[in-house]
Amino acid sequence: MRTYDFSPLWRSTVGFDHLFDLINNTQLPEINDNYPPYDIVRTGEESYRISLALAGFSPEQITVTAQQNRLTVAGSKGDAGQQDYIYQSIAARPFERHFSLADHVEVVEAKLENGLLQIDLVRRVPEAMKPRRIEIGGARAGGKDAKILSATKAA
Repeated sequence: MRTYDFSPLWRSTVGFDHLFDLINNTQLPEINDNYPPYDIVRTGEESYRISLALAGFSPEQITVTAQQNRLTVAGSKGDAGQQDYIYQSIAARPFERHFSLADHVEVVEAKLENGLLQIDLVRRVPEAMKPRRIEIGGARAGGKDAKILSATKAA
């Protein structure tokens, strides 16, 4: 495992400790484990869709969990009657796939259609965190040279 020295960046950044820790502590995904296959598509400026190919799975056999910047999709087929397969190539093994989500990304909807699980995501930044313009006032009436800072929303 590699660790990077971000100390030169700390001199010019404020509040990015979490990001640097995330980079150093993130576990790399298994290179050989590519089941189930998936796509991630940007559907809008602040919206995304994750599509997983889950042929043969029913909605009851799949769980989707969102918890603290992490999305987990897991599935397991029960042993509902062993079949006598002559040939089997449709994967039916249990799986667990993890996705790291950025701050303020929420799951909007998850649906299973035609063997594809589609999970819609959207980034909703709270109003308090959006950029705003800070106006700097000049001298007040009465000869006082006090500077006044007031926050107003940017247009």
